[in-house]
Amino acid sequence: MLKEKASSSLENELNLDQQPSTHELYISFARNPSEIEEAQRLRYKVFAEEMGADIANENGLDSDGFDAFCDHLLIRESKTNQVVGTYRILSPKMADEAGGYYSAGEFDMSRLQHLFPQMVEVGRACVHRDYRNGGTITLLWAGLAKYMQMHRYEYMIGCASVPMADGGHMAASLYHHLQEKYLSPVEYRVFPHCALPMDALDKNLEVDCPPLIKGYLHLGAYICGEPAWDPDFHCADLFMMLPLARLESRYARHYLKEELA
Repeated sequence: MLKEKASSSLENELNLDQQPSTHELYISFARNPSEIEEAQRLRYKVFAEEMGADIANENGLDSDGFDAFCDHLLIRESKTNQVVGTYRILSPKMADEAGGYYSAGEFDMSRLQHLFPQMVEVGRACVHRDYRNGGTITLLWAGLAKYMQMHRYEYMIGCASVPMADGGHMAASLYHHLQEKYLSPVEYRVFPHCALPMDALDKNLEVDCPPLIKGYLHLGAYICGEPAWDPDFHCADLFMMLPLARLESRYARHYLKEELA
């Protein structure tokens, strides 16, 4: 069973953590290599130090070959200017230059090939543990929405991660419970290269949907197929796709009102 919580406000409706925050935050994009390193350092802190991902980097940075081709969305705390949240964004043009989308390393995306010219990939989303509240995640989504609007892109894709500390049972149960309502039309299906062994896992656990995944689904995103297993990051990845035509108007108005620095 998938556990849901009822609420009325926009952020509560997305089931985001509503812990109070006195921090003033703002959105910007990395403009030089040092600002990209700030994002990579936060990613290392979250993915390697907190989540135990196998990231071999003596400099305390999470980096790969895609970073040079991506735009890096940053959330900064106004008083200290510290980067407390980040997303990286791969445009269709830069995906061509990079040799493809990052997600193609985990999934066969052949059925989506005709959408590539209008498809933006987002990933490496993370927020500093002291800033994990609804306001920070709302700003991240606002930055993504602005980016899509500015460049007139129509589809947003990305891998949403589910921890596998329990061996994958939570991920299998989550997919099993979500697929009936949120599975994409067959023409949008992708297929994992290293599939989570669903038949060997318990698919009937009572699980909470992670806030980021729940947020995507409330905005109108599809789950495009069974999860892939990412052994380096000790997680299962769900391929998510949000056609902007499915973005509900009240959410669009909310996110597009935010200003980019």
